[in-house]
Amino acid sequence: MTFDSFRWSAAIGAALSLFSLTVSAADYPVPKEGDFVVRNFKFQSGETLPDLKLHYATVGSPSGIPVVILHGTGGSGGKLLTPLFAGELFGPGAPLDASKYFIILPDAIGHGGSAKPSDGLRAKFPHFDYADLVEAQQRLLEEGLGIHHVRLVMGYSMGGMETWLWGERHPGFMDALVPMASQPSPMASRNWMLRRMLIETIKNDPGYMNGDYTEQPREARIAYANHLIASAGGTLADQAQFPTRELADKYVDTLVSVLNMDANDLLYAYSASSDYDPSPDLGRIAAPTLAINSADDERNPPETGIMDKYLAQVKGAKMLLVPASTETRGHGTLVMAKFYTAQLGEFLKSLPQK
Repeated sequence: MTFDSFRWSAAIGAALSLFSLTVSAADYPVPKEGDFVVRNFKFQSGETLPDLKLHYATVGSPSGIPVVILHGTGGSGGKLLTPLFAGELFGPGAPLDASKYFIILPDAIGHGGSAKPSDGLRAKFPHFDYADLVEAQQRLLEEGLGIHHVRLVMGYSMGGMETWLWGERHPGFMDALVPMASQPSPMASRNWMLRRMLIETIKNDPGYMNGDYTEQPREARIAYANHLIASAGGTLADQAQFPTRELADKYVDTLVSVLNMDANDLLYAYSASSDYDPSPDLGRIAAPTLAINSADDERNPPETGIMDKYLAQVKGAKMLLVPASTETRGHGTLVMAKFYTAQLGEFLKSLPQK
């Protein structure tokens, strides 16, 4: 959230100036963009779209080793092209050196340049879930780009949850999985409660008008900001960055002012997680897996033991837990690749090439 939609996505890029971050950029090839249209796409709900547009960005030559990277809720593939993420991973000698890899960053259904409610159908847009996102991505790769096997599927937050599903639904498609800021467990507890409150606030805003509003419902923006503050940022980091009411107020004002996601798109994006539960099929995952989470992740708190319980069902899976600090950002930590660049590189080097 991306951001799933998390506070470190480009959706709140204007707010980044409030934080003290050291950004080290690296050179990598100029990204390219493209579109692919899937004909007569059938959703899990039974609904169909005659033309489902899927947008994507790529970095590197199509002759390189293919890698798929999946964004969080409310984000897009292009919004991962930042110094904090791409600058750490795609440059010369980096783990995903774009002179060797062909990096594909799809926009999920309902996000970025892909088909979404705000394109015109509004609340008549087919309801989608994460299985639909994975199915569309698989068709983009195979039918649109002619790619039938990738070195890596890697994702953050919503993209991390999609990564677990990718491993189950297409176990031979990739050499490795790196799900980040996610858990292979049912959507529940605080993570779902906060999402549910966001969804209900939007639906019950008089300005929402069952999705046929003429201007963005005011409460949607407030609810979205509340959700992000409650579930992405890091306790230690928030205290260090906003130790006074004045600084906290300045951040809230900035956050609310820059959040401009369409209310229908927002509602659909968060509703898509409601039936997420990869736990029954974890045994189907065949690819070596490196799960990366942060200790201060508000949505996936490690102290519950849930991650340990379910990760044990994935043969040979490894876990990297980034310690909490004033430099981490809770659920938003892992868009800062410096916290795991070395470990990701070692993981990839340890894998056989298929």
